[in-house]
Amino acid sequence: MPELDIEIEDSPEYISSLKSLETENTIDRIFYRPIGFWIARHLQHTPISPNTITIISIFVGMAGAWCFFYPSLWTTVLAILLMMSANILDCVDGQLARLTGRYSPIGRILDGMAGDFWFITLYVALSLRIYNEYGYWFIFVIAFLSMLSHFQQAFITDYYKTLHLRFISPETGKEFTTYDQIKERYAQMEPGYKRFFFKLYVWYTYLQSSITPDLQAMLVSMRRHDITKEDRSRFRAGSRIIMKLVDLMTFNGRTIPLFIFALSGQIWFYFVYEVFFLNIVFFTARKQHEMLCREFTASIERATPPTL
Repeated sequence: MPELDIEIEDSPEYISSLKSLETENTIDRIFYRPIGFWIARHLQHTPISPNTITIISIFVGMAGAWCFFYPSLWTTVLAILLMMSANILDCVDGQLARLTGRYSPIGRILDGMAGDFWFITLYVALSLRIYNEYGYWFIFVIAFLSMLSHFQQAFITDYYKTLHLRFISPETGKEFTTYDQIKERYAQMEPGYKRFFFKLYVWYTYLQSSITPDLQAMLVSMRRHDITKEDRSRFRAGSRIIMKLVDLMTFNGRTIPLFIFALSGQIWFYFVYEVFFLNIVFFTARKQHEMLCREFTASIERATPPTL
């Protein structure tokens, strides 16, 4: 672990480089984020931008994912190291942006897409490897279903974590935007590559909102009522419990089993894990979160009259 001049987790600068400690899972907090912070702090006075780091992380992660195509032990170890390195870089870009204030809508979109590039490459590599080893053509169907499941899980994970930040404070939750807000911003953008990338973000937020009807109803109710500090604390308490399930659908929740399956030579079991176990986690987390949103909506509707 890189040595800093003070204990890293007690550093105000380190804390400011995170979105929130509440939304960081244990492995990120004790391993990936501290290393990412150490790198970001050494880059903050250089011309290197967060977007540059994101682009590098995309290529490193894709290279690591492709290495899983090869069944040898050394390529498996290389794959693990490259994917871990890509995740460190994925931490660096966000931490560097917060340390330097160099935010951009394109950076937010690129950061969200980085993991998608890694895992699309991974599903292609794994399906080709299994086909070469066993000759089962239907593995491509399973890989496609796994990829769809993965994207749905990733959409909801990002949405719930960003919403949780909104209930901590306006500052930490400033990245949370509704589908209507994103559409309005898109309509005001000038034609060009930024508008093209933002169109992807419109589609992304539409998918998030379409599978969370009770959350959308809660957001409407929140605009009509005054939300107290006690209201926020109550929602955060319920959301923190659900975050334990959501963490299983993050990078660490996926890659730790992936690394174990790959090292054991049973790489095919990753698809079983994705399609069955993680989908059970997804539907359970979504059901619990929608229930939390319904209960919260009912409580604020009862407690305060709507503001005009």
